[in-house]
Amino acid sequence: MTQYLILPGLGNSGPHHWQTYFEQSGPNFIRVEQTQWDAPNCATWIDTIDRAVLAYDPSQVVLIAHSLACCSIAHWANKYQRKIKGALLVAPSNIENPVYTFPATGFAPIPLQPIYFKTIVVASDNDPWVSFERAQLFANAWGSSFINIGSAGHINADSGYGKWEQGLSLLHQFD
Repeated sequence: MTQYLILPGLGNSGPHHWQTYFEQSGPNFIRVEQTQWDAPNCATWIDTIDRAVLAYDPSQVVLIAHSLACCSIAHWANKYQRKIKGALLVAPSNIENPVYTFPATGFAPIPLQPIYFKTIVVASDNDPWVSFERAQLFANAWGSSFINIGSAGHINADSGYGKWEQGLSLLHQFD
């Protein structure tokens, strides 16, 4: 059975976020709890991701990332080279952009090497945390499929993405 590991970004995902809705959709959807949600350290985050993946058969794991967690997956994939079923990368943040002033350590530069498992990047054309062009660059560099969902902000609860059925249905592409 596929295990879906939910990886929130900076600050975690609140009760109205689509990741929380995904988490409630079945027992095989598990949120990965990071120790530092508000001042993340990349090395710590990717080690936590690796432990979570290794708790299951990696070939049956799909990672579901939002925002800064997408960058974490790029770092994790490059460091550990694990072969998993895939990853849904939603609204990848551009930590290298000067507007990103949150206390986050070790995430820049964002890896631009191919990720050797199936990935899908979902982006918006008006995300304040990553330009549309930069999101496309990430997808191309990582070898990801790319989905533009239009003007959807940061694809979070604040932009109206709570019960996001389209996102949940994207997971079928990993079967």
